[in-house]
Amino acid sequence: MKKINIKILLVFILLLTINYACSDNFVDVKPTSENSEDFFNTQEDYENALIGAYDLLQSTYLNVLLGEIASDNTLAGGESATDVPGIQQVDDMIHTPLNAQLRDIWNWMYAGVNRANYILEFKDKTDFEGKDQIIAEATFLRAYYYFELVKWFGDVPLSVDKRIQFGEQFTIDRTPAANVYAQIELDLIFAADNLPLVQNTPGRVTKGAAQALLGKAYLYQQKYDEASGVLESVITSEKYDLVEDYNTIFEEVGENNVESVFEVQYFEGQGAGFGCLQCSEGNVAVGFSGVRNYTGPDFSSGYSFNVPVQEVVDAFEAGDSRKEVAILDIEAWATATGATFGTGYEHTGYFNRKYIPRTRSTDAQGDRNLTNPNNYRAIRFADVLLMAAEAFNRSTTPDDAKAQTYLNRVRERAFGSTANNITATGDVLYENILQERRVELVGEGHRFFDLVRTGKAEQEIDNFVTGKHELFPIPAIEIQLAGNRWSQNPNY
Repeated sequence: MKKINIKILLVFILLLTINYACSDNFVDVKPTSENSEDFFNTQEDYENALIGAYDLLQSTYLNVLLGEIASDNTLAGGESATDVPGIQQVDDMIHTPLNAQLRDIWNWMYAGVNRANYILEFKDKTDFEGKDQIIAEATFLRAYYYFELVKWFGDVPLSVDKRIQFGEQFTIDRTPAANVYAQIELDLIFAADNLPLVQNTPGRVTKGAAQALLGKAYLYQQKYDEASGVLESVITSEKYDLVEDYNTIFEEVGENNVESVFEVQYFEGQGAGFGCLQCSEGNVAVGFSGVRNYTGPDFSSGYSFNVPVQEVVDAFEAGDSRKEVAILDIEAWATATGATFGTGYEHTGYFNRKYIPRTRSTDAQGDRNLTNPNNYRAIRFADVLLMAAEAFNRSTTPDDAKAQTYLNRVRERAFGSTANNITATGDVLYENILQERRVELVGEGHRFFDLVRTGKAEQEIDNFVTGKHELFPIPAIEIQLAGNRWSQNPNY
């Protein structure tokens, strides 16, 4: 992670006992790698393990990419109809339990859970000043990874303060999503109570990040009263604000700014290849979303996945300054700058300008398309404002005046004045808020899950089947490894 000095941590390699039949001398051989049970003897051990728990955040690039492609915002794109079939399947809503990308999300998120739980399993082993904050950060990370798992897969195996060890797949069961959410809530309340408002190192979680994710978890469960209260705490903390220039948010100058509530850090110092995409310290989704065979100013080439459709381009109102920031019209850009480009499968003429490769130095390691340094703005203050607006509008006792205030705060930046402020109330205001989420957050991976949780997916997403596609299938191999005891998600 940028500025958090990610290391390759061998501490996560468990001691393996190898049974040799030739003699008994093997019992006297000392292990060459550290036994995980004997770790956590110093503050440095805890800090290194925490870095390892943060490291899996970088693999969430795939969650963002697929979350956008699954929605009505973009098409899969790529080189051809057979370029990364798993991505194409998600776009067409024909994905199955054999989908390789869905298995990656499952595996990588559980790797994050296990790394966080490794710290929490031994949280009482060694005392030192500042340990409470490390424990709080690990607890947040566990909640973050579980939130990703429950929103993608629904009921998932839940483990608290204990790693899921090899062999336990035969006894551990899927936990109802409501119980997983209950644990997420407990974790985030604990984290918020024990984290500082400000961290000295960019990318480390804060009290505001925990509260914002808690508000989001409440919103996904339609607990609007709880969501409105905790999200308002983030807003009134005065630690966050909207940056004046929307265009700067997604450039390097805008990383970790006042609008960033939680941001996944990437850098180009450690490269990767297609054999190990999760090994990259760079944002893989950025290269995937880049313009194919591009030459010209400001940007560099990519693989032309995740291409916006005309419908989302047209969703922006006249005078909305966000359109040019969110959407790159490659034909218009080429005419204005002399840039050249190639076209890929399902070419629409548009690209996700927020997260396409920028021109940069020649220092990147490995495949440059897989090591882009662009941070992912996982929770922005604008998102918090819009979630709060929705929560106040949907609360048991609605406060539409407050909902309008938070919605219009976002719109005033977009239009540069109050002339386009929303005055509607009730259900009309609700639809206004959801529409605002689409244009404010386009390209950031939230749209599919917004449509699902609000019951609008079938009417907006081609081939979406209610009763099936709200969740993605549990990878078939995981069910097999569990002894075929787990049920599959409905209609897969």
